[in-house]
Amino acid sequence: MANPHLTRLDVVFKEQPIFFITTCTDQRKKMLDNSAVHEICVEVWRNGEQLYGWYVGRYVLMPDHVHFFCTPSTDQTRLQTFVGKWKEWTAKYAAGRHHIEMPLWQSQFFDHVLRSDESYEEKWQYIRDNPRRAGLVKDAAE
Repeated sequence: MANPHLTRLDVVFKEQPIFFITTCTDQRKKMLDNSAVHEICVEVWRNGEQLYGWYVGRYVLMPDHVHFFCTPSTDQTRLQTFVGKWKEWTAKYAAGRHHIEMPLWQSQFFDHVLRSDESYEEKWQYIRDNPRRAGLVKDAAE
């Protein structure tokens, strides 16, 4: 049964909405803290622009989860399909190319529709500072 906290909106009445996405690794295993996985994530996001009509902007990869911003083109697949395909292909590439254990991702993800410029800045500062709060870096710019 789906977590009611993670329920998707059926309709968003905002042209070109920006979504804030968070998704975690399966059982919160620390599998994302290497450059190979980082490269795969970026590659699949770029493929998502052509295949699904979703553009990904700023992001932060943590050892056990990822935060990113995305927005649809005018002709796109549903958000749930895009994020699902991104997770599917990152997992397949990570397993096939680098023998990373499957499953890579939890089945669900969190999304939030940004409602204002202040909301975007607030979310960006939160995810930008996440590695510092976790003790992974001394300064968010790292």
